[in-house]
Amino acid sequence: MVATGTVGDMDPIIARKTWRTAEPIHGMIYFVPEAAERYQALGLAAGQMGYFASRSAPLGRASAELVIATFFNFNPDYVRAVIPRAWDLASPAKIIEARFAAADAALRRLLGDAVTGNEMLAASRLARTAALSACDRLEGRPLFAAHAELAWPDEPHLVLWHAQTLLREFRGDGHISALTADDVSGIEALIMHGGTGAVGAEVLQNTRNWSDEAWTAAVDRLIDRGLLDPDGTLSELGTERRQWVEDRTDTLALAPYEAIGEDGCDELRQLTRPFSRAIVSGGGLPV
Repeated sequence: MVATGTVGDMDPIIARKTWRTAEPIHGMIYFVPEAAERYQALGLAAGQMGYFASRSAPLGRASAELVIATFFNFNPDYVRAVIPRAWDLASPAKIIEARFAAADAALRRLLGDAVTGNEMLAASRLARTAALSACDRLEGRPLFAAHAELAWPDEPHLVLWHAQTLLREFRGDGHISALTADDVSGIEALIMHGGTGAVGAEVLQNTRNWSDEAWTAAVDRLIDRGLLDPDGTLSELGTERRQWVEDRTDTLALAPYEAIGEDGCDELRQLTRPFSRAIVSGGGLPV
């Protein structure tokens, strides 16, 4: 039975908390060895080719420019180095199949018997209800819409993984909308994130493969706009504008969670918290 509660007036923070609690269930797919092994078995080169190809495969034989637009904050040349070449090595359908197989194997390893437990079944039903509700709002969400077209798996742990994947991409597309509405580019969004001190700017620069020259030029633009102080931290205006983006992202991500209500969100957090903790403690995500 899917829990329900008052809908229509939910605090957007509830949606953020619920997504964040369950996010390791989806996010581990970018780090577990099961994924890299299956992508390499298809002929995809080690490194980021598997990441770009597997996440964009639901779009079909996407061009590099489409992946650049929907992934938003990566150095475009980093994407062009592997897309569309990946589609000549393995079809999108084969890559999607490999991604689901990797999620299956990784979750079974990290969660053990919990993949067949009653808690997993209950969590999968709640998350699926939320994700299906999101499908009523496809407009302006290209990456989410592509993933939403995929067939649902049968096993509860994969239902939960796929639902959380959809909810993550739904939120991500909304986040990009908020950033572009505030005239913030992908590299600028990374720098502003680094300016909060939550994540090192060097980590963000390196993982998205931005050159020092491009990074410095973007920093200078943000300083000129009054969004960044010369020491690399967010200015008062930058803090205000970044908070606007975060608040707008929360609001845009709210609808799926309204479908299960506050009670359902609370139950989903309770059910998924042990799974997420097990994934993190088992090395499914970098510490």
